[in-house]
Amino acid sequence: MRLLLLACLRARTGNATTAARIQSHLHDAGHTCVLKDASRCESLTEIANLTSADQFDAALAIHLYKGGRHLQGSRIPFGIIFGGTDINEDMKNEEKRRVMGAVLGEARFAVAFTMKMKELAAAEWPDARKKIYVQYQGIKTTPTENFDWYRFLQSTGIPTDTGDLHVFLLICGLRRVKDPLYLVDVFSDWHRNDPSVHLGIIGPAVDPLFTSEVKEKIKRAPGVHLLQEMPQDDLHAAMRRCFAVVNSSISEGMSAAILEAMDLNIPVLARNIPGNAAIIKHKDTGLLYSDPQEFVVLSKSLMNDPIMEREIVTRAKDYVKKHHSWECERKAYQNLVLRLQ
Repeated sequence: MRLLLLACLRARTGNATTAARIQSHLHDAGHTCVLKDASRCESLTEIANLTSADQFDAALAIHLYKGGRHLQGSRIPFGIIFGGTDINEDMKNEEKRRVMGAVLGEARFAVAFTMKMKELAAAEWPDARKKIYVQYQGIKTTPTENFDWYRFLQSTGIPTDTGDLHVFLLICGLRRVKDPLYLVDVFSDWHRNDPSVHLGIIGPAVDPLFTSEVKEKIKRAPGVHLLQEMPQDDLHAAMRRCFAVVNSSISEGMSAAILEAMDLNIPVLARNIPGNAAIIKHKDTGLLYSDPQEFVVLSKSLMNDPIMEREIVTRAKDYVKKHHSWECERKAYQNLVLRLQ
């Protein structure tokens, strides 16, 4: 089967990461899967022209609004994968909600990453409940083996001559929903009292205007560093050497960076929002904080209690192996795509 896969492909944003995984799964099943960047489509008719020219047998879209709206009224059957912000944020907008409902009505199936996400969608569009499937994201980490951690630190301006260094990494696209500035002030204050702690923010400049705000803020925040994007393998290697991975999002579908950290045996400190609480059990597989001050308290407790840290990362790794299997996700998408024949 020849499939069109639509997603907004902005570097290492969640949609791009999900698209790459699904494309790999479908190629493994013998399908031809062509990835198209929905954010670069000039108009809604561009995809309509593609799908009406007998080039594709079926389509998949990631994000009910950003990807799915291009398939409304499509000649070919299609499925939808919820992105997270579509259900958590876009549903608050009346016009977007109307479009998303129409798209979901036409879709053969929809995939939610969590039961909570399915319930939110089903509450809004009850007729679609039976076509919404829950499939957790599959995770595979591939850290570069010869990664030079000290050269990486030097390139970021983090001093390497301090003995007891604690580097926290916040991995996200630079856009407001990820709220990368949420912890900057409190972290900077903490760094002034304890120069061993550093926060590195790394991710693509998704929103140029907001990225300028981030750069200006960080210039005045000692101990906080805006890092250059890097290939995924190198990023996994950097994660493996850091002290903890941080999430500060206002809203999440399911954070791949959190799951990757768990797989790499690195503790996670995540903002206590539904998307994060769906995959982290507090003080069991990670730490959930509700405000910046609590983030610092929990971080210090993690630094001062290596036994707790070891227990958390062990349970987190077990959780990922059990619930976020790459193989299980591959089989699920390969079976779902058969519904598009």
